[in-house]
Amino acid sequence: MDLKMDKNEDGFFKNLILGFQHLLAMYSGDILVPILIGGALGFTATQMTYLISVDIFMCGVATLLQIKRTPLTGIGLPVVLGSAVEYVTPLQNVGHHFGVAYMYGAIIIAGIFILLISKLFANLQRFFPPVVTGSLITLIGFTLIPTAFQNIGGGDATAKNFGSPQDLILGFATALIIIVFTIWGRGFIQQIAVLIGIVAGYIIAFFMGQIGFQTVSSAHWFQVPIPFYFSTPKFEWSSIVIMLLAALTCMIESTGVYYALAQVTKRDLSKNDMQRGYASEGIAAILGGVFNTFPYSTFSQNVAIVQLSGIKKNRPVYFSAFLLIILGLVPKVGAIATLIPNSVLGGAMLIMFGMVGAQGIKMLSQVKMTNSNLLIMAIAIGLGLGVTVQPDLLHFLPSTLQTILNNGLVVGSFSAIILNMILNPKSLRKE
Repeated sequence: MDLKMDKNEDGFFKNLILGFQHLLAMYSGDILVPILIGGALGFTATQMTYLISVDIFMCGVATLLQIKRTPLTGIGLPVVLGSAVEYVTPLQNVGHHFGVAYMYGAIIIAGIFILLISKLFANLQRFFPPVVTGSLITLIGFTLIPTAFQNIGGGDATAKNFGSPQDLILGFATALIIIVFTIWGRGFIQQIAVLIGIVAGYIIAFFMGQIGFQTVSSAHWFQVPIPFYFSTPKFEWSSIVIMLLAALTCMIESTGVYYALAQVTKRDLSKNDMQRGYASEGIAAILGGVFNTFPYSTFSQNVAIVQLSGIKKNRPVYFSAFLLIILGLVPKVGAIATLIPNSVLGGAMLIMFGMVGAQGIKMLSQVKMTNSNLLIMAIAIGLGLGVTVQPDLLHFLPSTLQTILNNGLVVGSFSAIILNMILNPKSLRKE
């Protein structure tokens, strides 16, 4: 029976469906970044169409860089890369104050920075014992829960119809369908429970009159990525500094995602693995600057897909990467995925982000529950969740500091690392 399962895992159709599930899990989070950046900087409808399409294309390229192991790049885990939300505020600030040319220049420098420090960062593994990584993975899941609920309410918390009965029905119905198929589904049906939930939510939304097709009709049939489409990069020191801080934030988050996937796939990560992982994200960011898109990092929601589906091989992610590239080249086809209501995606996010947090708790359950470790967990998770749900607490601070300290992952992970150094110094020396 095990041989039959392994054979099925290698089937083209099965891997295509599993790859499509990975794509849908990250799609809304990824197109959110170009929408936020383009909208804030006053991009036209034509520019926005191009930006979203090329961003999706680059997500596929970045994913291939990460899952294909070479001597220099690729961590080789089943990961999908996308535009990192940590960069949104810094990019908006740079774009507003200096213009898009300096924004893309800062992105390229950030990519070079990640590439250059990849080996150094990989040698800091001793600062990431299970009590730190477990706390970080728990935070990755739980700090994203508010985003899931915002999407369930419709996506825009300032809108008058936010939290409408239609959105709540769609969101929680999608979550319920995923739960049902995860618990009572068998074999392949159980593995694509998230995809079934999203498709079912989409169908319900269609019959509720929540689906419009204007985006598809206005999109192009074919679009080739063009280097420096919007502007040739320019460079300015303060915008570069802000981008480097955001890059460090993403590297810390990626570290947690790498360890979470290693835990799920039962694989030990070496320093070389970590270095190749960071290097891939650095090269992806450089390409993002050249093609006037964004930096790219590992998406945490896809950890939950691996956990829920039970498929721990890379092949479905290869399909996902090629699908992203195709969607990026054919904007009209890619625009169909943008029709999925935010509330439907929010229902799926609720389950996926909760699973990531649960994976972190599972890691923490294997940690020796000394007073020191309990204190590390309590403070790291408490601070991380606190600044996430109440970011206005720090509104008197300079905007640069707010960008850093309003990020729950940064605050929580640095707190865990520093406290572990203070409270568990013997374990560091032993390492």
